Amino acid sequence: MLPEKIELEVVTPQRLVLHKDVKSLEMPGKDGYLGILPGHAPLITELGIGVLTYRTNGEARSLTVMQGYAEVLPDRVIILAEISERAEEIDVARSRAKMEEAQSQLSKAGSGEVDWQLAATTLERALARLQVASKS
Repeated sequence: MLPEKIELEVVTPQRLVLHKDVKSLEMPGKDGYLGILPGHAPLITELGIGVLTYRTNGEARSLTVMQGYAEVLPDRVIILAEISERAEEIDVARSRAKMEEAQSQLSKAGSGEVDWQLAATTLERALARLQVASKS
């Protein structure tokens, strides 16, 4: 018999971000998003940078997840993230400034003085934060 819910736990090195029973979730894997429903096959996966969306009784909520690992079991998902933030914790002005700074750096990509990977990661993180903040 399939479980009716998933126990979702999101943890960073600093704190417990979320511990909640959910109906479903979508998380950013390293190579794309993964949808998880109760009864999902067990797996361990590396996480990328993006938005984790979870659904409870008809309500969808989001938070950022920035790299780490996830363990999926039929009735439980544990996410060990480097960084994770709820929408209300995001500084939108700072995220916009970081996004603009990263875009400026990426526009100079051929100059040789730009750390392209750092700028791309900064942009990806800023966009994830802005996306989560806009959903609240």
